[in-house]
Amino acid sequence: MNFKHLTAGLFAAAVSSVAMAAVSPEQAQQLGTTLTPMGAEKAANAAGTIPAWTGGNTTVPAGFSEGGHYPDPYAGDKPLFTIDSTNMEKYKANLSPGQVALLKRYPDWKMKVYPTHRSAAYPQGVYDETKANATAVNLVDGGNGFTGTTGGVPFPIPQSGLETIWNHLTIYKGDTYATSWAQAPVTANGSYNLVKFDYEYDFVYGNQSKTPEERTPNLLFYFLQIVKEPARLAGSILLVHDFADQVREPRKAWTYNPGQRRVRLAPSVAYDNPGTAADGLRTNDDFFMYNGSTDRYDWKLVGKQELYIPYNAYKINGPSLEISDVLQAGHVNGDHARYELHRVWVVEANLKEGTSHLYKRRTFYLDEDSWIIHVQDKYDNRDQLWRVDELHSYGYYNVPFVAPGLEVKHDLQSGRYIALSIRNDEQTVYQPIKRNPSDFTPNALRDKGTR
Repeated sequence: MNFKHLTAGLFAAAVSSVAMAAVSPEQAQQLGTTLTPMGAEKAANAAGTIPAWTGGNTTVPAGFSEGGHYPDPYAGDKPLFTIDSTNMEKYKANLSPGQVALLKRYPDWKMKVYPTHRSAAYPQGVYDETKANATAVNLVDGGNGFTGTTGGVPFPIPQSGLETIWNHLTIYKGDTYATSWAQAPVTANGSYNLVKFDYEYDFVYGNQSKTPEERTPNLLFYFLQIVKEPARLAGSILLVHDFADQVREPRKAWTYNPGQRRVRLAPSVAYDNPGTAADGLRTNDDFFMYNGSTDRYDWKLVGKQELYIPYNAYKINGPSLEISDVLQAGHVNGDHARYELHRVWVVEANLKEGTSHLYKRRTFYLDEDSWIIHVQDKYDNRDQLWRVDELHSYGYYNVPFVAPGLEVKHDLQSGRYIALSIRNDEQTVYQPIKRNPSDFTPNALRDKGTR
């Protein structure tokens, strides 16, 4: 695997586990010049296979209706080539070990590679806060949180693995909105039962409708999860308050059980505790590729790599497909997935001595333009590659931000996988709503559950 060296003068600091200092004003001046406002390299790659970033895509096409599905601005693109088990050696330098393992495990799986569009775009307020953060934000002692900001990318010029992963954990994901999606644990023979959810999110950190003074320090977001299907789970509600430094202020969660009509404190919704109705195929900290506290791992920033990742995945997330068109035995249907070549940050997490987790080691591949993890390789306690995750993202160009679309987590050992954020037959994709903190309290949860 070929890794690109980091910005000169930062490499030695980058490979250390924790760096406490913000960058210098001179380094910060790169943002908006040689670097994009988010900290990516603005220029094209030497081969011209990754274009220069020119502002991303904020053009709203005809036919778009707020709250609903997003028409594909790149529907006319044709694949450049297809990677499969017969030719993967030719492209191996731009694949993760997990992607190679998937191609070997499933000879019928393929990766259709399209022209690269650096479509990532964010609100100007996010850009402004990000630039200010470069010289002002520091990790707290131990690296389990940070100080100096309540919005923007905290470390646009990262000097450590921890700083890099914090960018993913805090990337702008919209303000306050409702959405609906399904998940499906898929058996080795391709059968599945859908679990359908309604969600309400109120992102406190970075919320562009709130002033910095209105954002609560250390509080990242509130979310409400309501199960719609199947009938045996319908009406169950989960409420979460998520914090940055979860060592100092652990994640808070409550559940409403419709049979008992009671609100209870939830057991730990964190670390490697099992995810909701996931049949053991994902942990709580697997959601959105990685979330929650950073304290159980040592983090190493390996460098940068050019990788084929799911991107601009409007089709596989869109209403033109039935869910049965997407989900197959072993993997999702490669005919509907879109891969592009992008530069990614590579971060390795190794389990700390004296702690425990299902995954001894994890390697994350973060898109440089969005800071979102798009591919993850996960290793078991024998240090064997066990699970491989891919995130099929696409841009919500009307907001704008890069949205986490279909999230697929493969278990190489069992031949099973789980697909999250399936929206093909949903009506509500991103619907802005008005909420306040009192709407995300245990009392409000009780009121919702008894309507």
